[in-house]
Amino acid sequence: MEDSRIIGLFFERSEQAVHELELKYGRAVRKLSLNILGDVRDAEECAADTYLGVWNSVPPKRPERLKAYTLAIARNLSLDRYHANSAKKRNGSYDLALSELEGCLAAAGDAQTELEARELAEAMNRFLSGLSREDRQLFVCRYYLAEPVKDIAARLKVKSGRVSLRLFRIREKLKNYLEREGLIP
Repeated sequence: MEDSRIIGLFFERSEQAVHELELKYGRAVRKLSLNILGDVRDAEECAADTYLGVWNSVPPKRPERLKAYTLAIARNLSLDRYHANSAKKRNGSYDLALSELEGCLAAAGDAQTELEARELAEAMNRFLSGLSREDRQLFVCRYYLAEPVKDIAARLKVKSGRVSLRLFRIREKLKNYLEREGLIP
């Protein structure tokens, strides 16, 4: 079913909207949550919470890209659950992906103002738009969708080492870019 029709069902407050959303994007939602959380049950709960989140926000919002909108909600809910679980030391898989970016970005507690955070986000968007399509996809798959390197490599039909090397080079470019922009020392 087309995204516009699914959104229309949400505006009609039809429960069919949730069913269609799950049919169309449920696999991507669960995969994203599983990548972050590392636990099937937690991922399933986040998926259910995601559909509720979309239900509660559409309407009044009318997302232009339903998949991106849904995945953003799923990611935020998964990260919230991840942080709660991390406080209990239940999962370290997402820590690995984040630790790869440590040399490029300041810790969240180091940002002095929301303005600095926005500047960083804008700089990241400029950086990503300057990458090749393939490198941008690698970056997003690894650091936004939290996909394991081995999964990315399998999908691209290359060795994990090659993906790791490309990601390393992208991180180095990012670090240099952010230093030139004056956003990191």
